[in-house]
Amino acid sequence: MNKEKYVLQEVTTPALVREWLDLPKRIYKGNRNWVCPLDQDVEEVFDPARNELFADGEAIRWVARDGRGEVVGRIAAFYNREKAALEEQPTGGCGFFESIDDRQAADLLFDAARMWLASRGMEAMDGPINFGQRRDWWGLLVEGYEFQPLYKNPYNPPYYKELFEGYGFRNYFNQNSYIWRVNASEANKSIFARAGRLDASYHVENIDMNNLEEAAENFRVIYNKAWALFSGVKPMTREEALEMVREMKPIIDPRIIFFAYFNEEPIGFFITVPDLNRLIGKFNGKFGLWQKLRLMWDLKVRRSCDRIFGIIFGIAPEFHGKGVESAIMVKYYEFLEMTKNQYKSMELAWIGDFNPVMNRMIETYVCATKHKMHTTYRYLFDREKEFRRCPRLGVKRRE
Repeated sequence: MNKEKYVLQEVTTPALVREWLDLPKRIYKGNRNWVCPLDQDVEEVFDPARNELFADGEAIRWVARDGRGEVVGRIAAFYNREKAALEEQPTGGCGFFESIDDRQAADLLFDAARMWLASRGMEAMDGPINFGQRRDWWGLLVEGYEFQPLYKNPYNPPYYKELFEGYGFRNYFNQNSYIWRVNASEANKSIFARAGRLDASYHVENIDMNNLEEAAENFRVIYNKAWALFSGVKPMTREEALEMVREMKPIIDPRIIFFAYFNEEPIGFFITVPDLNRLIGKFNGKFGLWQKLRLMWDLKVRRSCDRIFGIIFGIAPEFHGKGVESAIMVKYYEFLEMTKNQYKSMELAWIGDFNPVMNRMIETYVCATKHKMHTTYRYLFDREKEFRRCPRLGVKRRE
């Protein structure tokens, strides 16, 4: 078999976009764990009017067809010059990869992405990643195939790992996902002892839906202390924080978002929402008026979502290990255990192995269990160049 058996075609028309979007429905047919993403969520990534990374970058998509003209693979490639320059070498990305279990088809798609990025001055590509925020569609699932993915989290067959590594991609970092069940283990009881160390200077409160601007600013302050140390992560602006909160507002359940304070100053947060993947699978990618009304009915009236999605957890570094993490989890414990509600479990995604402190915090102070793992791969175009994994949090290789 050779690459000529497959034909590569750039996605340039609405009909080709439709084929590109529909391929996963065939790849995952019969898989009970896969949840069809909403078309509009995926298409937003490739819309210059809605994705600010196009201001200093580009994106392209392809499908691969077999001899009968049937689509058997897809991929996207993209780069943003500002983000590329933050890496050790200019680095672009490829993502939204789907393929039949055939190395020649996969290699054709990887070749296309690599050569296109190289022609734009890139010297490496990460994949599979998103042309946007790291929290969405980032990494290849390598452990936890038997579990349903969280909203906008990647899901893929096991053979994708062989396709990526067979091409030459190497593990740049792993992203761990954790699960926390309120009554799963006696270990959860230890959170009360740790939280008990805190004096009256500390307190934990739910988000105030009547003052979202203040909530956004508190989030920004903590985020910039807890996350902006990492090489490649930019500090968040006031506008970005407020926009994020406004986007989340329709799905927010204020009972499951907590902020921690020390002497009234924000020092920690745990931002969680109902996991939409529990509700949107039946929409088959569509999200018109009927689907929106149905989602709001299931979410707000029936409250039929039984899983909480932990979007981001952050504690200001100077308060690590003091019991703040456990104090937040006590609030979750009290809500989930003491009230009649629909939630049975909570999952926390995207805890990078480059952040060992956060992994220990989640395991020790939150008492959550590792549940899934995704890998972000990197492919260096210069095959003689030394490969180095992602530096640990706070370590910068270049300014």
